[in-house]
Amino acid sequence: MESYIFYILLLLITGAGIGFLSGLLGIGGGFVMVPVQFWLLTSMGIDPTIAIRISLGTSLAVILPTALSGAYGHYRKNAVLLKPAAYLSATGIIGGIIGGTVASNISGNILTFIFGIAALIVAFRMISAKNEQRNEKPRDSIFYYTSGGLFAGLMSGLLGVGGGFIIVPFMTIIMKYDIHKAIGTSTLVIVFTAIGGIISYIFNGIGVGGLPPYSLGYINILQFVLLAVASIPMAQLGAKAAYILPSKELNYIFIAILAYIGLRMIGIV
Repeated sequence: MESYIFYILLLLITGAGIGFLSGLLGIGGGFVMVPVQFWLLTSMGIDPTIAIRISLGTSLAVILPTALSGAYGHYRKNAVLLKPAAYLSATGIIGGIIGGTVASNISGNILTFIFGIAALIVAFRMISAKNEQRNEKPRDSIFYYTSGGLFAGLMSGLLGVGGGFIIVPFMTIIMKYDIHKAIGTSTLVIVFTAIGGIISYIFNGIGVGGLPPYSLGYINILQFVLLAVASIPMAQLGAKAAYILPSKELNYIFIAILAYIGLRMIGIV
């Protein structure tokens, strides 16, 4: 009984934390949800290969309503740019399907390492760009938007994260948008990148042996409910907090998160 209560409390606390981060920084929080779920599942005797795929798929399932909640909060602040979001989302959902399919069928160790290096590169680029002026006119390129959306979706499906860690730097560094607009738009886009990955994890996990109870493909419904019930309301709180903090502090927080993701993925922390 005690282990069951611990299981529930840990997932609720994790859900609350990732919900707040999602609303605050425009990211999905998968980098927290995935390792927590993986540890819980393997401690219950689930095969590690099955456990990591369930962790990735369930993470994306939680990201969907959490990001939608955060996007609504940012939309009320007029920080969601609908045209860029539409282009990013159109290819993001395709990338999510591809990334989820790859992750469901092959080992992602090498790609995970590459991803970690890429996250560190983006963090370094954001450090060097933090003092640049943001009064220049934002770019308006369909090619850039669709390419960025495809890559963000691919990484989202592959690693069970929302893709905001790519979308936010992409919009601030390459497309020259203010970070508040980038975060707000990112929360809407990751709704669609998550949808693509969810489709893949459900489809590729149907009929697989060794899944824990209450699983729909590689998505565990019980873990989804416990994580989502805490994350959805906290995403609203995070979205409100994003407008209390000035742009410089948001940049610092995002850089720190990116650096942690990179170091975590390459196995240093």
